[in-house]
Amino acid sequence: MMTYEEAIKYLEFTSKRGSCLGLSRVTELLERMDNPHKRVKLIHVTGTNGKGSVTKMLSCILKAQGYKTGLFSSPFVTRVNESIQLGGSEISDRDFADLIKDIMPVAEAMDNPPTEFEITTAAAFEFFSRKKCDVAVIECGLGGDTDSTNVIEAPLLSVITNVELDHSAFLGDTIEEIAEHKSGIIKSGCPVLFGGSSKAALKVITEKSRNSKLFTVDYSRLSNVSCKISGTCFTFGEFDISISMLGIYQPYNAAIALSAVEILRENGLEISDNAVCEGMKNARLNGRFELVKENPIVIFDGSHNPHGVNAAVESIKNYFGSRKVILLMGVMADKEYPEMVKKLSEVACKAFTVKPCNPRALESSLLADEFIANGVSAEFSTDLKKSVEKALRYAKEKQIPLIALGSLYMYSEFKAAMGKAVY
Repeated sequence: MMTYEEAIKYLEFTSKRGSCLGLSRVTELLERMDNPHKRVKLIHVTGTNGKGSVTKMLSCILKAQGYKTGLFSSPFVTRVNESIQLGGSEISDRDFADLIKDIMPVAEAMDNPPTEFEITTAAAFEFFSRKKCDVAVIECGLGGDTDSTNVIEAPLLSVITNVELDHSAFLGDTIEEIAEHKSGIIKSGCPVLFGGSSKAALKVITEKSRNSKLFTVDYSRLSNVSCKISGTCFTFGEFDISISMLGIYQPYNAAIALSAVEILRENGLEISDNAVCEGMKNARLNGRFELVKENPIVIFDGSHNPHGVNAAVESIKNYFGSRKVILLMGVMADKEYPEMVKKLSEVACKAFTVKPCNPRALESSLLADEFIANGVSAEFSTDLKKSVEKALRYAKEKQIPLIALGSLYMYSEFKAAMGKAVY
């Protein structure tokens, strides 16, 4: 019997294979596993921003309706179990270890063994099949066409939340190029929902969905929006919704999820109004403008690209008005961080920069230099725990909100440091 620790050790071993886009390895692996992804009804979600929130909202609504609901999302922000959920609960250590025990010999027998993400994807499909899920909501890892989740052949619905510039090294330098990748999840004869505002992206998606029914989100149906630290309320069509998730962008994510519900209903899935309201109310997501502490106010937001940072800045202005905030920030070196820093400088009085625990992370000193060049006082450190303590102390002394952002890879270490901080 494989232990959970042994399963994690094996995944760490496979992580050395890096990230290899393409479907050949995961397709072969799933075929050797008797194609578990073909035995479950699936909803596929991609997009530059908001896909994690939309995935969570949809899974909570389906659970509230009484469906046995699976969820697969990435990246996880605390531990890998978080990526694979059933009925809103993370997969148990025992179930996860059993899956990896069964998959490992199959994967290692391949001439071109699969990557860590491909193995995790296959594990999710196998888990949902074993548990006889009624439906599972699957979030793309990166892009769409070559993402390992794109083995899905006939989704109940494909959702593209939006298309913005991100992961340019992998997906391209233009909206059109990125839209080409995202629209790769569209399958002939299966409905598609696009929630973005880019006309260039819509043109590409329209062309790709010639053999599918394409829907867009009518944001004019969104009204009575109230975004407070205590929660978010709004009306979308006939739905009056309250959610605990913060961020002024969440009503827009919710509009995508609610539009998806309407399409799913049209295609025969029973979802009551009560399930919609209950599911939305129960939706929670770590690291998305998450209120971590109230005195002083500490918020963690996973914004990691210019579009996401713009939304974070507008949220900060909404919640705190003209008050400046303290930032604790770390980013990946391949991100458009100068543009992100320029926007954040509108709302920051001081920045503490750190280096997330990831080989792609940017040196904290370079990030601090960028803030200083934009007129914001900045301190860098190689020790995140010390930076958290300094930032908390400063926030408490000045009674200024602290916003941590830049990368979800920072979340676990940040939360651990918060728990141990002395200030």
